[in-house]
Amino acid sequence: MPQNNLSSFTKFSYFPGCSMITTAKESGQALEASCEKLGIILEEIPDWNCCGSSSTHMLKRGLSLEIAARNLALASPDRPIVVMCPSCLHNLKRTSHQLKKDRALHEKIEDSLQKKVYLDHKIVHLLEVLAQWDIKKIQSILEKPLKDIKIAPYYGCMLASPNVMLHEHGYPLSIETTLKALGASIVLWPDIRGCCGTFLSVTKPDVSSKAVQRIIYNAKNSGAQCIVTACAMCQLNLEIRAPKEDKIPVFHYIELLAFALGAPEWKNWLKYHLIDPSPILEKAE
Repeated sequence: MPQNNLSSFTKFSYFPGCSMITTAKESGQALEASCEKLGIILEEIPDWNCCGSSSTHMLKRGLSLEIAARNLALASPDRPIVVMCPSCLHNLKRTSHQLKKDRALHEKIEDSLQKKVYLDHKIVHLLEVLAQWDIKKIQSILEKPLKDIKIAPYYGCMLASPNVMLHEHGYPLSIETTLKALGASIVLWPDIRGCCGTFLSVTKPDVSSKAVQRIIYNAKNSGAQCIVTACAMCQLNLEIRAPKEDKIPVFHYIELLAFALGAPEWKNWLKYHLIDPSPILEKAE
């Protein structure tokens, strides 16, 4: 399978992961609407299962690898796999990387699954696809420019996987590129890759709360009207842990992309937010 140019593909295998069909269902719907507008075909991996997540690999490393490897076995070997959740992305890439390094482990997992586990997939976040997409093509179908909405782009820590698992050193992640093309104004701020506390939101909420308070303070202090993230867990943490007296709307970037491309259902997605972001978009209509 060609590995260099994602823009040469129109069809991708799609791994939704648990969050995009449950707690972040609205982001999954926005993803479908955006891809339909862009002519990107996402073919859901049949009978996919959990990526292994943090809870599994903390209990049993081999089980976590086997669970993730099953998804690689079910995905078509002739196209890249698109993953929207940074944690899922990390787990699938980590599994592929480790099985490439350890042939005996690869064979052991194939024997256990009774399936061939393909390791040549390019496993990417949609941001990486958009980074290689023709930005003029996106602008040509733009229906609702974001009209200089001031955005603090927030990648969190999971998308910055260890360099050994990146396809090339420092590949671009295109929240800024895409949203600037849609008319948004990007602010400079210090927490673009800071950690929100992730699962510590459950086990050590005080630690996560402090991280979230810092992120929100820095975003607002930089002049942003909203934070835009590529991670459903970050979005949830920033909304749940936001101080009552100091909140800021938090979008998943795919929601803004779908809105700008004219998806009519955007108000249905935003009603799930804990901090109402609709006034920002109503000004852009």
